[in-house]
Amino acid sequence: MLKNTPVLLVEDDAVDVLLVHRVFQTLNIRNTILEASNGEEALNMLRESDTPRPGLILLDLNMPRMNGFEFLSTIKADPELRSIPVVILTTSNEKRDVQECFECQCAGYLVKPVDSSAFSDTIRAFQLYWTHSEVPTNTYE
Repeated sequence: MLKNTPVLLVEDDAVDVLLVHRVFQTLNIRNTILEASNGEEALNMLRESDTPRPGLILLDLNMPRMNGFEFLSTIKADPELRSIPVVILTTSNEKRDVQECFECQCAGYLVKPVDSSAFSDTIRAFQLYWTHSEVPTNTYE
C-alpha cells in the first residue's frame, strides 16, 4: 500500500482495531499502523512534528469526542493536512453519511462487513486499489 508509508487508523472499537491489524498481517501489508481512538487524538498526532506523516487515513465515523465527520471536515480545511487521502471505514451504509463524506472530500467509503472473511476481502480489494493509486507528492513531505 502507498510506498510503505504509515496508515493512520482512527477507530474507537478495540475489536475493529485488532481485526485491521490481523487482516494487514494476513495479507502481508507491511505499512505501519498508527492508531487514534477519536478525531481529536488523530488531529493531535497529525500536528505533532515527531509523528510520521501517514500516506493514508482509515476513518471510522461514530466515535466519541470528535467523530469522523468533524475530523474529516477539519482535516480537509487544513492546508497542511488536506492532501492526505482519507478513506471511511465504518459500519454505516446510510446514503446521507456516504453523501456527506464525499462532500467533505473523502477519497473512498468502505462499509465494514460483519463477517471477518468478508472484511478481509474488502481490505484486499482496497489494498490492491491503493497500491496502484497515485497521490499528491506533498503527502509524504
